[in-house]
Amino acid sequence: MSKPVYITADSTCDMPPELQERFNIKIAPLHVNIGTDSYLDGVNFSSDTIFERYEKEKLLPRTAAVSPQEFTDFFTPLVEAGYEVVHLDISSDLSATYQNAVIAAEDLPGVYPIDTRELTSSISLIIMRVCALRDEGKSAQEIVQAVHELIPKAHTSFVIDTLEYMWKGGRCTGVTAFGANLLHLKPCIEMREGKLEVCKKYRGNIFKVYEKYIEDRLTGKKVWPEYLFITTGSALSEEEKEKLSALVHRLTDVKEVLFSRVGSTVACHCGPGTLGLLYLDE
Repeated sequence: MSKPVYITADSTCDMPPELQERFNIKIAPLHVNIGTDSYLDGVNFSSDTIFERYEKEKLLPRTAAVSPQEFTDFFTPLVEAGYEVVHLDISSDLSATYQNAVIAAEDLPGVYPIDTRELTSSISLIIMRVCALRDEGKSAQEIVQAVHELIPKAHTSFVIDTLEYMWKGGRCTGVTAFGANLLHLKPCIEMREGKLEVCKKYRGNIFKVYEKYIEDRLTGKKVWPEYLFITTGSALSEEEKEKLSALVHRLTDVKEVLFSRVGSTVACHCGPGTLGLLYLDE
């Protein structure tokens, strides 16, 4: 008889606390360092803190991976409680977090780290989809296989209101940022094979850009009908949420549109006007 399975992830999955509780997920937080201060992502630090500090001090944080020892301390109580652990991490091209989880798992039986090749809420969607297998009593190996089959079905992209944060974080040149901002361009950034790449550029009022971006991403697509995420840098108003949710429902058969906020990894590079659409293929 197989052991019960606990599903875990690092904090870059950006799963809201209420969903962590709803799906019984445990999260390992990355570190966020800004100036001489150090925080834990999603524990005592949020995207709002990043934007507030940047406006006052023009300082952006640096994220640091969960260390091997921290992963050992994170996994050990679950193993000792009789669980096997399926653990999902941010793309190894963007962080050393996955490699550190692998190092920790070498000394712990029944811990399976997975490089999702993804970022933010698409990882949460994969987790939410395989939770049904966990609840059915499937083995860790069966859940690992299901995760690997879902990874190619995940879609992660964002539109960005300003390139200032990417420029300040060293992700684009000052000339590129100046030119794009002068032309009021709003780039779309997409995860491709574990890396972030520009796939399209929009122009105009940012909310109209959000609507056009969602139409472009979802028109003619068959998506997983249970859940879809709209994940943002800044908080949306209830009216804005209703408009975007109605647009998604017009374009797809998704039952529940979930709204969440980006964590530190996305926020410190993309800024407050960022909006991402994250979904799985059917």
